[in-house]
Amino acid sequence: MPPSAECRSSAPDAVLTPQARGLHQALLAMLAEEPPVGGRLPSERQMMARFATTRITLREALTQLEAEGRIYRENRRGWFVSPPRLRYDLLACLPFREMVESQQRRAETTLLEAGEVPAPALVARRLGLAEGAPVYRIVRARRIDGRPVLYVAHHLRRECFPGILDHDLAACSLTDLYRREYAIRVGRVSFELGTTVLDERAAEALRAAPGSPAQRITRINHDQNGRAVDCDDEYWRHDAIELTLSAAPQGRD
Repeated sequence: MPPSAECRSSAPDAVLTPQARGLHQALLAMLAEEPPVGGRLPSERQMMARFATTRITLREALTQLEAEGRIYRENRRGWFVSPPRLRYDLLACLPFREMVESQQRRAETTLLEAGEVPAPALVARRLGLAEGAPVYRIVRARRIDGRPVLYVAHHLRRECFPGILDHDLAACSLTDLYRREYAIRVGRVSFELGTTVLDERAAEALRAAPGSPAQRITRINHDQNGRAVDCDDEYWRHDAIELTLSAAPQGRD
């Protein structure tokens, strides 16, 4: 079933042309009454014929539904109903697979790149290294219930993790490897959050168009001694997650 109206935001009708506004409502009714088999909407040509509309008006209505998080588009595959968002609790710091499976979803990971590279200026600053110092770069694409939703690039201090590239980095949690193979525990995590767009490589991995909106989550992991040992940049499809944060307020009257 498509997500309920209570779970999705909706933009004011004023942002749509009158023709697209009516079509937007008709598409919502179609999704409620006729949930697409496998989540895939009819082709744009079929929808144009069904609703007697133009491609421009259809795209306007579909783009609005995408912005609301109700549907998403995959390059050369068409439009799909968005599944429920994954609840991403920043303070829980759960590995990807554990977080996904705890919500009765299926997690998969593909390794795209693993090797030694000179630290770019931003990575060097995060890890307290000299620019150009050798670091390990690990890039992975991750799926939930078969849908690609996350492109993530990790940068690791090389001296902390000798031989880590020899492990199965698609199957293994880095957090678990750190603890099991290197006696390194994550003692503190710093986050940076922001919105961005997918570059060409991330878009290809997520079957999206370059320039598509994305949620960026940057994480800097510090070990039990306070040393920054790795950082990663996560690029999520914007409709795939719901960020949560629970904390006890301090110093308030």
